[in-house]
Amino acid sequence: MNKIDIVCIGKLKETYLINAMDEYSKRLKSYCKLTIIEQADEKIHEKMSKKQEILLKQKEGEKILTKVADNGFVIALDIDGEMLGSVELTRFLEEKANRGHSHIVFIIGGSLGLCDKVLSRANYKLSFSKMTFPHQLFRVMLIEQIYRVYKIRLNETYHK
Repeated sequence: MNKIDIVCIGKLKETYLINAMDEYSKRLKSYCKLTIIEQADEKIHEKMSKKQEILLKQKEGEKILTKVADNGFVIALDIDGEMLGSVELTRFLEEKANRGHSHIVFIIGGSLGLCDKVLSRANYKLSFSKMTFPHQLFRVMLIEQIYRVYKIRLNETYHK
């Protein structure tokens, strides 16, 4: 895992989330080349029909897919994906690296999730929980887990 991209919908707005992302990005510099790619989110209206929601997710999905590297091993963050613990995620990513996947791409959708086209492009679907999290907060959770993966992988001390 030499290169990690996080492709996500929306920009972080809250200072405390920006600060957390900056801190983990700084910590990860000695472990990998991390790139965070933010794509603009679409306006969600309060009383959208199912069809409008699908179209909105498709628009966001098209933006996401333009930023996904062809050679990347794509992991979509999806509530219906497989749940792994931190050690299991470490082993999973090590196995991918050992098989030549040195470029990992994590995808975080917008408030409505990911469209079918993005989920079809994914090589793997990962879920952190059956709970729903704000997608901006989830970004911090993901980057912290990436940092934790490196600490576990290198047998370095990190709080539990």
